[in-house]
Parts: sequence; structure tokens; C-alpha cells
Amino acid sequence: MLCVVDVVILCAATLSPALGTVISRQKHSLPDLTYDYGALEPHISAEIMQLHHSKHHATYVNNLNVAEDKYKEALAKGDVTAQVSLQPALRFNGGGHINHSIFWTNLSPNGGGEPTGELAAAIKRDFGSFQAMQDKMSAATVAVQGSGWGWLGLEKETGMLRITACPNQDPLQGTTGLVPLLGIDVWEHAYYLQYKNVRPDYVKAIWNIINWENVSERFQSAKK
Repeated sequence: MLCVVDVVILCAATLSPALGTVISRQKHSLPDLTYDYGALEPHISAEIMQLHHSKHHATYVNNLNVAEDKYKEALAKGDVTAQVSLQPALRFNGGGHINHSIFWTNLSPNGGGEPTGELAAAIKRDFGSFQAMQDKMSAATVAVQGSGWGWLGLEKETGMLRITACPNQDPLQGTTGLVPLLGIDVWEHAYYLQYKNVRPDYVKAIWNIINWENVSERFQSAKK
């Protein structure tokens, strides 16, 4: 799973190509799910979940480990050209690993409904109502051109909740500064086998399995 050390290494690799010291790190690994592949049906099929987790996410993890090994070698050699050339692979595969590690925990077979407590109050404060937030996030997510993610994030400087979208596998915090609370994956591999090209139906369905307890925990942690 993604750990603090991993995040530091990824950030160092992404933001400091000229870093002159080699940092020891742990290998990234595919996180286990807390539910079976079929547990999110009928909203997300077991086939999609199996392929999405064990194939797509696993590929990001494997490629990230390879890219970081190469980056470590480049750092040791002082090869800045190689360090720069590895940035796209680190951003794409590192983002894929970060995003999916959040996504799996944002979903639950016991999910759906609405959040409660401080998160519910913050949503009402910043969007007017839960329904208004849901509509706005759904619209932003459906509107992603090509592949990407829709996000609900926290702007730490103001304490406000924000909705935005990121292309490809760009990680929310690393590219916008927003702390990710809830992400919706709209790469076609996340829904096409079941929903074909009708992305709005997938986005509508996924609200039935959102793990608001997890989102609330992320909100509380992000405020600290």
C-alpha cells in the first residue's frame, strides 16, 4: 500500500529532478480490497472490479516501481537528463497508484445515502445542499474529456470544499493542492464493460456505493 515514505519519494521524484541524494524506499504494492469483487454489484460488476484492481491498478504499481528504480539509478549517477525523462512515467503511474488507492476505499457495498456530521455541514455550507454538491460533481465528472477523474477535495488554506476534475492519472493534491476526499474514476476501464459509452449512467450509479464514512474520515484528517 502507499505509505508516507512512498509519498515522500514520489514527491521528491516528481518535484525535484535535480535532487542530489539517493533516498531509500519501500516497494509499492497493490492494496487489498476490504470487499469481494462482486460486492459492489449491481452498480459495478465483479468482472470490472477484478480487471480494474488486479490488472489496471497492478500495472500502475509495477510500472511505478520500475520507474522509481530507474530514477534512483539516475540520481546515483547524477544523470539529470534521465531524471527529467522519467517524469512522465512517475507522474502517470504514481498518480494511478495514488488515485486508485483512494478510490477503492471511497466505495463500499454498504455505501450510498448522504454523509452526516461535520462533512454534511461543510457540504451544505459550500454548495447549499448535498444534492447541489452531487449534481455539480456529477456534471464535472461526466464532462471530463477522454480519461480522468472527478474529485471532491479540501482547500486547506481556506477550509473550503472544492470540486474539480483532473485529466489522465494526474493526482489531485500534487497538481492542484487540494486534499482528495472523494474521487470518481472515469477511465473507460472503470465502467465500459457494463455501461458501454453511457458515462452518465455509471456516474449516477456510483453514488449508491459511496463510502461516506471513509470520505468523512479523510475530511477530518485533512483538516488537521
